[in-house]
Amino acid sequence: MQALERMAKQGKLQQPKHGVFLLPKSTKIQDPPRANVEGIVDLMPSGAAFVAIDGFQKDVYISSKNTMQAQQGDRVSVCLKPVRGKGRPEGEITAILARDKTQFVGLLDFKNGQWTLLTDTRSTPVLQLIDLNPSHQKPGYKAIATITDWGNARQIPRAKILTLLGKAGEHQTEMHAILAEFGLPYEFPKEVERDAARIDGTITASEIRKRRDFRSTDTFTIDPADAKDFDDALSFKNLGKGLVEVGIHIADVAHYLQPGSLLDEEAIQRATSVYLVDRVVPMLPEILSNGLCSLNPKEDKLCFSAVFTLNEEAQVVEQWFGRTIIHSNHRFSYEEAQLVLETGEGPYALCLKTLDDLAKKMRAERLKAGAIAFDKKEVKFKLNPDGSPSGVYFKEMKDSNHLIEDFMLLANRKVAEFIGKRNPSQRNATGLTPPFVYRVHDKPNEEKLRAFSTFVKKLGYQLKTEGHKEIARSMNRLLHDVHGKKEANVVEQLAIRSMAKATYTTQNIGHYGLSFDYYTHFTSPIRRYPDVMAHRLLALYLSHGASPEKPDWSSALTKRILPDVKILEAQCRHSSDMEKKASEAERASIKYKQIEFMQTRVGQVFKAVVSGVSEFGIFAEIEENQCEGLVRLRDITEDFFQFDPDHYCVMGRKSKRVIRLGDEIWIRVKKADLRKKQLDFSLVWNPQ
Repeated sequence: MQALERMAKQGKLQQPKHGVFLLPKSTKIQDPPRANVEGIVDLMPSGAAFVAIDGFQKDVYISSKNTMQAQQGDRVSVCLKPVRGKGRPEGEITAILARDKTQFVGLLDFKNGQWTLLTDTRSTPVLQLIDLNPSHQKPGYKAIATITDWGNARQIPRAKILTLLGKAGEHQTEMHAILAEFGLPYEFPKEVERDAARIDGTITASEIRKRRDFRSTDTFTIDPADAKDFDDALSFKNLGKGLVEVGIHIADVAHYLQPGSLLDEEAIQRATSVYLVDRVVPMLPEILSNGLCSLNPKEDKLCFSAVFTLNEEAQVVEQWFGRTIIHSNHRFSYEEAQLVLETGEGPYALCLKTLDDLAKKMRAERLKAGAIAFDKKEVKFKLNPDGSPSGVYFKEMKDSNHLIEDFMLLANRKVAEFIGKRNPSQRNATGLTPPFVYRVHDKPNEEKLRAFSTFVKKLGYQLKTEGHKEIARSMNRLLHDVHGKKEANVVEQLAIRSMAKATYTTQNIGHYGLSFDYYTHFTSPIRRYPDVMAHRLLALYLSHGASPEKPDWSSALTKRILPDVKILEAQCRHSSDMEKKASEAERASIKYKQIEFMQTRVGQVFKAVVSGVSEFGIFAEIEENQCEGLVRLRDITEDFFQFDPDHYCVMGRKSKRVIRLGDEIWIRVKKADLRKKQLDFSLVWNPQ
């Protein structure tokens, strides 16, 4: 009442009589209405949303009452409200132009004579099922449904069941449900499998004559121990006088994947292989991914290669690109190659040592130029035969991993430079530039970077936010300083979030994170479609007169054999979108296994690190297994904690105790809910 009386005296409220307060009638002329703009919806847990608009520096905020039943990823029309001062732009969704998702995964439920599908989607938690087939009437089973009628804001959307996935909680059901949730396939159409089976894998003498023969050169692969496909190999030859020849040989997928075929159309749609916690859902059928295209040891294989002559300082003296045939002499796992590097003993020990020295010099040069060195641990699970998790371990990058990474980066960069880095004196009269597929990474968002800098400053670290190279150097110092500390994982995650997302495009802007002016993806065509596109384009230009010694595109440009840039760009956008979905599905599968793993640990106490704070709770990550859960503020009975967004913390009203990001706390596992994919923790003040 005192606050309301005070506002009335200030003229912010009218008080016609005691106890009655009204908003004052505004006499100000309203701003003219703004034209509608279009954008993509990013839905918040609160029900509100942000809409990303092309050309806008800031996303438009939409309150929960103005979302018009929009879903995550929908393309919508937004009516903008007048922006006051430096406030964020706000608006109201006036039309849904295109639904990103019309199929939903959920749990079949039967209550009060009505079948419904309980989904995990915040904006569409329940679907009313119609025309339900008797064979689908199985409560407790998971299914895929498609919307038949969205209704309005007061109605439950109606849907029909497409597929029954299986009983909820079973391993196969849940993995298939995750794939379906993100619109990812889990099997190949029969006609595509038949198309793949018809491919003749015979390597003919005439085909060999078209290629450079590396079968007599020492060649090997280095991959994870459980890998089933090998799409890259290294060859090594000592040329004397301080020079070595290193061949980076990539599976020639484009040789088998013909444009316009069923196989190619399926690969375009998939765009990427999907890596879940227990499996790989390949972009190509197994006969190709694990057979014809895989660089298996002791087999002749067709490749597309980047071959470099390097001096002792790891500088490229000569380069060659083209189609080859190889014979891999040995298959290393990362662990086996690491053992050879550490002991100096084993197959190709001298060769591996030389390659490791060169890789380290290339890496040092890259970091000196401003590349950012993210080296985050990956969570992996030990799984029982039934798919249930028996343990958690972490995958760390070692020298053998970095060796492969650095030579793949070299090939990707040099191929992109070969296509895109043209001398002005060689420009053709047409003025055209040969189109290509680039992997680009924009500069960090200034606002996000400043917010991240403010956060790490409160933890005692420094991050500069001006000058692109200085930002990169400062970020590397921060990542080095925080390595091994309790707050390392939180800082690394927030650092990644402060960066822009890498995407595919025909419009090159360079790769900020790697500090490369030109970069592409050339080295993994078995699992990424943009790499297939890069192979085809490179082959096209090489066949029309261009060469590493003379990158002149005049023949290709004059004959106008250049591909349609609009088609390439559309495929780039689709590949970027599918890559994002695959990444989200992988995280969802890890989250599911983490919760399943913690189900047997309900009631146990663990040391954790605060990984997030909000107005409703504290997110904490258990140190020994990186399982993250939520301590709800309303469940803390010892004190009343309030959220302080300016200091990334919550504070107890009575005790004045502060819990902030990066703090170590003790938690008890309260609940592990597999259906909601949520871990609930309670705070433990005295773990002893």
